[in-house]
Amino acid sequence: MVPDRPDLVIFDCDGVLVDSELLSCRCLSEVLAEFGLALSVEQALELFLGRSSAAIGEYFRERGEVLPDEFLPRLKMRVLETFAGALQPIPGIGSVLSVLKAPHCVASSSDIDRVALSLDVTGLSSHFEDRLYTAQMVKHGKPAPDLFLYAALKMGAQPARTLVIEDSVSGVQAAKAAGMAVWGFVGGSHYRARDGQAILAAAGADRVFAQMSDFWKEA
Repeated sequence: MVPDRPDLVIFDCDGVLVDSELLSCRCLSEVLAEFGLALSVEQALELFLGRSSAAIGEYFRERGEVLPDEFLPRLKMRVLETFAGALQPIPGIGSVLSVLKAPHCVASSSDIDRVALSLDVTGLSSHFEDRLYTAQMVKHGKPAPDLFLYAALKMGAQPARTLVIEDSVSGVQAAKAAGMAVWGFVGGSHYRARDGQAILAAAGADRVFAQMSDFWKEA
């Protein structure tokens, strides 16, 4: 049940605030290839959309591959360099944030450096200031509810009065597990060739929308 006037709106970052998912998955595919591991951009989207970097290591360990210690630092550097030169905000998100009356914050699977850079590069950081919460701050990342519950606790909001905006199956599942309403957003470039409406509705999203101009402006 979506609250008429949520006490808190939690935004995922990648794919909701910034159009980063294709960029980051390309970086992942490229860096894995440098270590002799094959993973297409499409596979990266399917496997790791909305997941933390820890999920990458878990995936390969389950398949008998151990990523070298230098993998994650190299991936992080590649992503940050790529974002600094090419990252764009989701169209219309600035307008949404400018009129949003409810308290709001970010809860992302990405690490804090990446989230901060993403918001700085796209001019969105002033809308959130230090209200940034990441998977680094909790024991279990999405699809576990820990991150969203942590963000709500820090923001002083009840889960039942919280609305989450998410673009991934794991994010939608995490929000529902936390007892929160969740809207699925499918306006990122990573959904151009995928049926995001069906994907996020099946995951349990209370609503799915594709343009920020359709955001609930009275929230």
